[in-house]
Amino acid sequence: MKSLIIATMLMLSVNVGAQPSIDTLSVAAPIDTAQTNKENKLVIDLDFLTRGELRKGGLSNEEGADDQTTFVIARTLLGIGYQRPGLIAHATAQHSGVWGSNETNSFNIYEAWVDLNTKNGFFAKVGRQSLSYDDQRIFGSDDWAMTAMSHDALKLGYEGHGHKLHVIGAFNQNIANIDGGTYFTGGLQPYKAMETVWYHYDVKKIPLGISLLFTNIGMQSDKEHKDTCTFQQQLFGTYIDYHTKKFTAEAAFYYQAGKEEHGIPIDAWMASGKVTYKHNDDLTLYGGYDYLSGDKNFAVPAQGQIGMPQHKRVRGFSSIYGSHHKFYGAMDFFYLSNYYGGFTPGLQNIYLGTKYSPVKKLSIDLSYHYLLTATQLNNDVNKSLGHEVEAAVTYKLMKDASLSAGYSFMRGTDTMVALKRTNNNRQLQWAWIMLSVSPKLLSTIW
Repeated sequence: MKSLIIATMLMLSVNVGAQPSIDTLSVAAPIDTAQTNKENKLVIDLDFLTRGELRKGGLSNEEGADDQTTFVIARTLLGIGYQRPGLIAHATAQHSGVWGSNETNSFNIYEAWVDLNTKNGFFAKVGRQSLSYDDQRIFGSDDWAMTAMSHDALKLGYEGHGHKLHVIGAFNQNIANIDGGTYFTGGLQPYKAMETVWYHYDVKKIPLGISLLFTNIGMQSDKEHKDTCTFQQQLFGTYIDYHTKKFTAEAAFYYQAGKEEHGIPIDAWMASGKVTYKHNDDLTLYGGYDYLSGDKNFAVPAQGQIGMPQHKRVRGFSSIYGSHHKFYGAMDFFYLSNYYGGFTPGLQNIYLGTKYSPVKKLSIDLSYHYLLTATQLNNDVNKSLGHEVEAAVTYKLMKDASLSAGYSFMRGTDTMVALKRTNNNRQLQWAWIMLSVSPKLLSTIW
């Protein structure tokens, strides 16, 4: 109770930054030269976000440890965007950190890119940029994490006549190794090199969109500092979205192959489906199912024992650079925090929910999740991880500010206790409150 009171006081601290998608921050809107006869546009805007959180249980821990915490985190984005025919330039500075801490590297450039484009739909975008595709399961900005995800990359593409084709390439290097080989020890993203192709087609006459995604990621081994120790892993799959005025159906399937950074072969996959029904502007119902494959022969040693089985193949699916908080329950206990021992038994997520707006500017989101592992553990426990209920409320204070709060509770099972190594996982709780404000400081054309 004391922790909850402290958390509530902290959470009431200002949370500025209306949680818009930061992919759109400072990006200039298309110029209507026919009406203005002006070709240049400049936009400067600011995004403040502060969130207080209370968490109890859910992380891997030893018996007797205090698996709970209360803190306040904040993020500030300052963006500037310039546009004229054939050119868009964009830069965003980002600062994030926990209140009261003196963290290093809390300030960085989140985005800095230029986009050269033609009237017939071809473009080249180069620099530090956010990659966000489809439902953001594989590539997303991961806005909730407070240090939004971006990539140093070159993107070439075409968009027109219902077709979208993006080809992306990235190559990472440590500045200290300019004359010492090409071994990469990790930075903005952990990969050494990445190549991605994304194609999307909107079917004419029916509200159907189909996407195909292929990505190859080169991960360097941490065992030897040699250029030849780069292992390639691949992911390919599809995302389908069918939508009418009241009904939306989404489905996705992805398969992973190749080798991870230690040279172990990968054989993993995931599938998902979601259905949404919009009864009216005030009421929406949704439900779905996620399946992410897991490592076979998964075992957690008993308390005091050491050792894990050797895996000849990695079968645990990784959603790599997606917006993880958006999926698998808001408590983030399964794909943002590891199980004891490092491997994963996979995950099944069965969920139902509703979004309701009882009055103007106020929205309520209620959901239920039944969570299970994908593979059977060797221990004498079943696949069930537990039941999770969630509630989130958002109130729009003004056009560029909103206040939101949420609470999640999960009743963990013996399986959850075995995987996370703490009895705190029988009663898991998470509460948060957030205020976000995103004012536009300047918008001018000439």
